[in-house]
Parts: sequence; C-alpha cells; structure tokens
Amino acid sequence: MRILRIDSSAQTETSQSRRLSNRIIDGLHALGKSPDVTVRDLDKRLPQLDRAWIEANTTPIDDRTDYQRKTLALSDTLIAEIEAADTLIIGVALYNFSIPASLKLWIDLVCRTRKTFAYSEGKLKGLMTGKKAIVCFASGRTPFGSDIDFASGYIRHILGFIGITDVTFIAADKRFKDDQALIHADAAVDALIGQL
Repeated sequence: MRILRIDSSAQTETSQSRRLSNRIIDGLHALGKSPDVTVRDLDKRLPQLDRAWIEANTTPIDDRTDYQRKTLALSDTLIAEIEAADTLIIGVALYNFSIPASLKLWIDLVCRTRKTFAYSEGKLKGLMTGKKAIVCFASGRTPFGSDIDFASGYIRHILGFIGITDVTFIAADKRFKDDQALIHADAAVDALIGQL
C-alpha cells in the first residue's frame, strides 16, 4: 500500500487531524500491512501561484524555456506524489469555516489541465483515478457537513475534479462542545483500518 499523507494543520503536537492520520498509519502497521508512506507537510509553506507560474503552465510543453520548466518543477513533484499513491490521507483543520491557506496552495499547484484533469468534447475528466482518499477533518465548534462548513464539500469536489471519487471523511468536529467527538473519531478510524 502506497500512501500520500498530507498534513495541513499549523499545529503539530496538539493537532487532531495529524493525530488521526497517525492513528490510521499506526493501525496499518499494527495489522502488518507495512504501508509505504510519503509525507507532505504543508507547514513547510508552498509558493503562491504567480504570473510566471501561470505563463509557464499555459505554454505548450515543447515550447517551455528552462526557467519555465524550473518554475513548474515543484508542481510536477506534487502531482507525481499523487500518481504514485494508492491512498491519500489528508489532514484538514478547519480555519475560519474553511481549509487552511497552506492546503489551498497545494490544491492550486496540483490542479493542472492535462496533468490531473482534462476536458474532452466539453466534458471534464479527472485523471487521478483508481485511488482512495481519507480526509481527517478537525474543527473546534463547526459541525461537519453543516451550512457553515465550507471545507468538506470543497475538498470532496476538488478530489472528484481530479478523479478521486472514493472519499471517506473521519470527523472530529465540535470538539469544544462535545467531549465525545474524539472518541467517535477514533472509533471511526479503527473501523476503517480493517477495510484498507
């Protein structure tokens, strides 16, 4: 099993999304499944898209300069990490009702036409098919899937956009209101591990 683990919480030791991701991977090891894990920690900030990046991306491959190829190199690496994985484990901390800015930067760098999605006869086709995604969703007060949760629906849409439609959410939500939230999330992780 090849896993791409993406951590987006700015917290480390106290992050619940990171803790849940750890629990999944540790549980797989405990079952003897020995996953091959690539970690992309978005606390190490990715660059924001700029004019040079967009111009490089829209230039035909054979016409790109060395500078343009260098400009797209990180994006190519991030996409290659997705391509190599069977399963993505994405830790999402809810910040101000949406995803962390660091995760949005990752999304902008991996959503590239002819690389992760394409249009054929006017229809969208995601190119990262045949993969699973597990989203470890953590919020202090915002209920998962509620009208003020602008993260989970967006993440599901983006994953589907690039072809990943098998998406499971593990939600540790309303933690400041419900002391049982983490217990329920842990139980959901434990039930999921046996199915991987």
